[in-house]
Amino acid sequence: MLNADVKKIIQKNYSQFLSSRELKPRYGQKLMIAEIAKSLGSIKLDADGVRKTEGHICVIEAGTGTGKTVAYLLATLPIAEALDKKIVLATATVALQEQVIYKDLPDLIRYAGLKAQITLAKGRGRYLCLSKLDKILTETDTSTLIPLYEDEFSSITEQDNQLYSTMMEKLGEGKWDGDRDSWPDELEQSSWQRVTTDHRQCTGRSCRHIRQCSFFNAREALDEADVIVANHDLVLADLALGGGAILPPQEDTIYIFDEGHHLPDKALNHFASSMQYKSTIRWLGQSEGQWTKLIEPLAGATYFTQLAEPTEAAFKAVRSVLEAHQPHLQEWVYALEQEQPAQNERFIPQVQLDTAHTRQLRFENGIAPKEMESLAAKLCDTFTDLSMLLEKLYRELTTLIEDDYPVVARVDLETVHGAVGAWLARAESSVNLWQMYTDTSEIENWPIARWISVNTYNDNIDYEIVSSPILASKSLQDDLWSQCCGAVVTSATLTALNSFDRFKTRSGTYDDSHYGVVPSPFDYPNSATLSIPSFAVEANRASEHTESLIHYLPELVNDHQGSLVLFSSRKQLHEVFEGLDNSTQHTILKQGSYSKQAILTEHKKRIDAGDKSIIFGLASFAEGVDLPGDYCTHVIIAKIPFAVPDDPLEAALAEWIESRGGNPFMQITVPDAAVKLVQACGRLLRTEKDTGTVTIMDKRLTTKRYGRSLIDSLPPFKREI
Repeated sequence: MLNADVKKIIQKNYSQFLSSRELKPRYGQKLMIAEIAKSLGSIKLDADGVRKTEGHICVIEAGTGTGKTVAYLLATLPIAEALDKKIVLATATVALQEQVIYKDLPDLIRYAGLKAQITLAKGRGRYLCLSKLDKILTETDTSTLIPLYEDEFSSITEQDNQLYSTMMEKLGEGKWDGDRDSWPDELEQSSWQRVTTDHRQCTGRSCRHIRQCSFFNAREALDEADVIVANHDLVLADLALGGGAILPPQEDTIYIFDEGHHLPDKALNHFASSMQYKSTIRWLGQSEGQWTKLIEPLAGATYFTQLAEPTEAAFKAVRSVLEAHQPHLQEWVYALEQEQPAQNERFIPQVQLDTAHTRQLRFENGIAPKEMESLAAKLCDTFTDLSMLLEKLYRELTTLIEDDYPVVARVDLETVHGAVGAWLARAESSVNLWQMYTDTSEIENWPIARWISVNTYNDNIDYEIVSSPILASKSLQDDLWSQCCGAVVTSATLTALNSFDRFKTRSGTYDDSHYGVVPSPFDYPNSATLSIPSFAVEANRASEHTESLIHYLPELVNDHQGSLVLFSSRKQLHEVFEGLDNSTQHTILKQGSYSKQAILTEHKKRIDAGDKSIIFGLASFAEGVDLPGDYCTHVIIAKIPFAVPDDPLEAALAEWIESRGGNPFMQITVPDAAVKLVQACGRLLRTEKDTGTVTIMDKRLTTKRYGRSLIDSLPPFKREI
């Protein structure tokens, strides 16, 4: 039960916040504060400060405009203080992370009279490694710089060199803090990758640049903070390292996951393992060839050189196994290609090459051929041997650096340390992957998906071997929910078809967790209309549906200055655009022609000038896009956003559900589509003053049995169906 004193503090802080801001209380916000306080207020600790009660997780769906940030912080801060726990507030995106840290939290502390130390936490990859930057600027022979990724240093241009010199100048002048997100211009990933690091390559507090290290300077603030603002990826990375490596230990933490509907998918990305087969052969060969030259300057470290003697042989042993079995891998790929239809081939939009595409070939029920299991056992053994050797070398190099070993130049030790750390990370990742292939028999309650992606880039083919749990539920239960002091998960889209079942299945939150839905303050029936026109066509009749969009779109957008048209298919987006007349095309900003940010900026510029503007977008425009007021008064959804059946994880999940007597279409496909529809409809009303129309051009909503369930899951707009 919530402590009476804590309850009074929460009520007082909320009243002061509203009074200071001259705001009226929102029913949904009050309800959300009460739900979270009731859930977290029931947590009891033992004599060691460890949680001893269950029901410590609160899952709250809160509609747009509720004021979620204020609600969950006002409820959680006093409880965390009473329990002597820290708060880790994790968002799904850097944009929301910065909004919380620089606007929402300071406003709340100021107006509610709270006292809390706040800091921002990011992973190493968001910070400059001064050691790497210094090395690039001082080395004339970049062949001594060992890349973490293949060809990382193969194309350092004059423009890159100028960028790195400017970075060093701004650091020296105190005009930049080494944070990628505070650099004034957008940085290419390839340029940034050369000057950042990971935990394996970092020499930590033994680095000669430790006092100027952006990452460690940021880390020091975590110890004093009451609220640490992070993102989902950083929390999951910390859990993967055992917890407490970057962030506070789970048992000392109350987590808040904003945009919590992303958490299960983010977790799956962290729990998956993969390896590019041919690229691995290449980096092993390159590493083998560079080894002798690399360690020449370390000849004075005799114990290290003794340990290092088998290294080239270890690289060669792994490479030989991979090369010997490459023809077998190609045979397995060919067999899978004969079994699976060609729709699994798709272009990769993020790769800026016209000829780049991938084909994903899934092993049915995750079961690989016995011959592949045998190969996996060999590779697991050889990669384990390599990993153990590299671990010994890594530890010895760390010791030499920490002891400031006088016989060998420190810069040479750091160079080899970085290379060995990068190789060790790869070897460990490969061990994890091949362990998952040594025995691919089915596990009833812990299904694993396994597949091979055939990636083609300008006629060069590589094979990516992948293994992933189908659901993140067990890992999240083991590493997060069972260990943490408490947790709040919130989002505008946690339910599907008015049920939390989908989220519970994917995230592993417990049945005794607290689940609630609080209403949005928007007056949906009087602010917006949901329209399914009589001329809409069933979208599974593909060509007829596309023709209907071409024919009716000019009429639909005619009365609206700002429109957002959302497609589920890149192919259909292009076909509709090409079918429209020139005058309509000139008003359209098409995804793929410009960056997302450039499209939004130009769209707002046109609307501000009194011109008409239409955005043609895919899934990335259906979530997280904020176009209030006249910027968007009409959202047109081309069709029900059913997932394309080419995702191996979704296909494996459907297969697993069917094997247990379930209906994958009704248990996965329809609920997933419901969530995406709600997200797409959420682009219309962004403030309480907004008005407009959502038009869905898919007649299946009225002709199919599942259509009514989808409609009923949408906000209560006025309906014209």
